[in-house]
Amino acid sequence: MTKYHARKVVIDGFTFDSQAEGRRYSELLLLCKAGEIRGLETHPRFPLVVNSMRIGDYFADFTYLDQGGARIFEDVKGVKTPVYRLKRKLIKALYGIDILEVAA
Repeated sequence: MTKYHARKVVIDGFTFDSQAEGRRYSELLLLCKAGEIRGLETHPRFPLVVNSMRIGDYFADFTYLDQGGARIFEDVKGVKTPVYRLKRKLIKALYGIDILEVAA
């Protein structure tokens, strides 16, 4: 258990950092089967490179295409840590991506 009391869970061979993230994965699978979203991916990685210096990586929880074809990036959040807030800003600055935050 982590300091935020999250418990890892494995579903379909994917390890999720929390039960809330696992539940969201199950919901997104249902939306895929219903044809409401497509192209579901788990844990896409984004290198964080500033002035040719790699400072880390950001892993979103999920990405998929909505019905209009827009790429959506989601993060299931219980606690918005200062590190997460900084990475969210870096993703916006480096990639122009807004992260959709889903409450845990």
